[in-house]
Amino acid sequence: MKPVRHPDAPAPGELLGAHYEQCFGCGGEQPHGLHLEARAGEGVSLTAEFTVQPAHQGAPGLAHGGVLATALDETLGSLNWLLRTIAVTGRLETDFVLPVPVGTVLFLEAEVTAVARRKIYSTATGRIGGPDGPVAVRADALFVEVKVDHFIDNGRAEEIRAAMSDPDQIRRARAFEVNP
Repeated sequence: MKPVRHPDAPAPGELLGAHYEQCFGCGGEQPHGLHLEARAGEGVSLTAEFTVQPAHQGAPGLAHGGVLATALDETLGSLNWLLRTIAVTGRLETDFVLPVPVGTVLFLEAEVTAVARRKIYSTATGRIGGPDGPVAVRADALFVEVKVDHFIDNGRAEEIRAAMSDPDQIRRARAFEVNP
């Protein structure tokens, strides 16, 4: 089924913000995290970027492949804000095309390609330096819709309690409620 942007989704160009401040991908409170910033695009698409830091390297001077996969996963997962759906990664297939040097800005574009009941299919491309730069990484993903209980039942109690007492986290969780 063709994906449909939720009527209450962030407007095109709007910064999506972190879904959780301790998230390695998008959280601002992670000193060595990616601090990936995503912006809503048209339809069910978005753009994102992050700068590869020295803490993100694998081979000397180059981004670790796992960090690049994390950036793709975070970008693809951010698409769920546009659907107003809570979902987790079920499959992430990555292609590493070019090495990404430390200090590089990786520009990512992603879109949802289909939705079938609880399954959300999406694709992303990462380019070196900007939207017209050379393709460095690509990914196709399957996300699976879950209830918030998935995190409560499986997360560490200390972090769950902290998130549930954080007014910003509660506001973000309520944004996904279908019938608040």
